[in-house]
Amino acid sequence: MILTINSNSNQSKKNTKPIKPEKPIAILRDWTDGSILSNLWALSWPVVISATLNQLGPVFDAIWVGRLGPDAVAGVGVAGIIVALVNAMVMGIFMGLGAMIARSIGAGDKGSAIQAARQGIILGIALSVMMALIGVFFSRRLLGIFGLTPEVVALGAAYLSIQFVGMATMIFEWLTNGIMQASGDTMNPMRIAFIARILAIALSPCFVFGWWIFPQMGVRGPAIASVISFSLGGGIGLWLLFSGYTRLKLNFKAFHIDFKLLWRMVRIGIPSAINQMQMSLVSLVVMGFIAAYGTAAVAASTIVGRIEMLVVMPGMGFGSAAGVLVGHNLGAKKPERAEKSGWIAVVIVDACIAVFALAMVIWANQVASIFSNDPQVIHYGSTFLKIASVGYLIVGTSYILSSCLNGAGDTLVPMIAGLVSMWGAQIPLAYFLPKVGDLGVYGIRWAAVIAIWMRAITYIIYFRGGRWKHRKV
Repeated sequence: MILTINSNSNQSKKNTKPIKPEKPIAILRDWTDGSILSNLWALSWPVVISATLNQLGPVFDAIWVGRLGPDAVAGVGVAGIIVALVNAMVMGIFMGLGAMIARSIGAGDKGSAIQAARQGIILGIALSVMMALIGVFFSRRLLGIFGLTPEVVALGAAYLSIQFVGMATMIFEWLTNGIMQASGDTMNPMRIAFIARILAIALSPCFVFGWWIFPQMGVRGPAIASVISFSLGGGIGLWLLFSGYTRLKLNFKAFHIDFKLLWRMVRIGIPSAINQMQMSLVSLVVMGFIAAYGTAAVAASTIVGRIEMLVVMPGMGFGSAAGVLVGHNLGAKKPERAEKSGWIAVVIVDACIAVFALAMVIWANQVASIFSNDPQVIHYGSTFLKIASVGYLIVGTSYILSSCLNGAGDTLVPMIAGLVSMWGAQIPLAYFLPKVGDLGVYGIRWAAVIAIWMRAITYIIYFRGGRWKHRKV
């Protein structure tokens, strides 16, 4: 009898032993419950770090390329805008995938999220092939349309062709990170970014200058380092998704291409792709205007563009997090909580960027001198930074609210706001303002500031209206 009691007691102890979760608590967390501020912070800080790491590479690349002379800076800068144009198209298309995954997870339908992710991988393969072909056949022609000097075109084409051919590796890192972030896992993408970007930062100067055992590749160096790092990041991302060490465990059992689902994904993403692409197209047109003022102005504008990548990091990070919360909460039928997530993110980000804008005004000359030792480039760059700071004051609002709308699957309004503010205001103003008084090339930068304020005001009005809450995906 005693043995029986002891046996049952031991069995009871075995049964009551706490069961370890298969995945970390952070990954299993329900983002539709609890404190919005806590959820926003938990999701956003890894994204901010990821985005900062992703942009540190181009910033350091600009420093190394700057040592090769203004022609190299201008060539890589214009080529970088073309790369950004293509990147924008790809990431815009994947916005539809992110919205579908976030809604499915919020509604508790993991199966639909997995199916969307698998179709997204097929879409990524198709886009990779297309980008590689463009790089092989059209790199020099794309650069030739800007009226740049032959030296600048040659240097830019050397950089651009490698970036395009290596686009497949970039696409798969963005794709896998996007799937994980939309599902509510921002920690693993941060780990991937840390490993891959540190590698790129270390390799870039080695390839540029031929340090240690590496060949001297000049402007090709940063592109090669980028392709290597994205290959590593994409490989890790795929392994995490198929091993199950994230919210979604993917497989291709009984898989078939679902053209109807692919079309839904692309249909949601097309307005976002158009919006992202037209922003890059505007940058190309504006660079054409700036090119009329000489290579130093082009180089200075390139430097400011690299710095702005860091300025908008809080907006991109908190915007991505807010977009995930919006998608999850709409899927869980909690629209008011979704809206509140957006406004909290706006307040936090605008406060952070305002401090950065003040620093740019105070130390603009010192910041510009980090990237170039050419006096004319430093002069243009410091003035460009001071003008841009006026736009920094509200640029966070644009990033946050547009990300929230994209997260809700309402991608049409951000597209319209972008088209109107940029093509209806920025481009005409960039043409006419330089002719007003002594503004010259600085009028082009003021046109960009005006467009930023127009977009932000449009997003504020529409987001407050609430129609996005009823968007179906």
